[in-house]
Amino acid sequence: MVTIKYFLDGTSTFWLKGTLAGKPASVFTSTASMHGGQETTLLSMMLPLLHHGMLIVGLPYTQAELNATRTGGTPYGPSHFAGVADDQPVADAERALCIAQGKRLAEIALKLRG
Repeated sequence: MVTIKYFLDGTSTFWLKGTLAGKPASVFTSTASMHGGQETTLLSMMLPLLHHGMLIVGLPYTQAELNATRTGGTPYGPSHFAGVADDQPVADAERALCIAQGKRLAEIALKLRG
């Protein structure tokens, strides 16, 4: 299994060339427990992206599901509470937040492209 850490560690040539600088990026996560470190995970995933000079896209609180979700979702990015047995389906609010994040990322990419 290739981890995201392993993948990012292999991007040093991009970092040295600045290939990803100015490109939009976003993060999301899934955990086994409600308090399984979703926000910490999302923030940690942002660090190498910031080192690349990428522009982080999050979720604003104008996204109604951020105020309504009882399962997952933060302004740092969508999250999913999968359950210890990975038996929890994606909640409607989680799905809406994922779609909103993807839409924001695409909109910003188009704006940056000009």
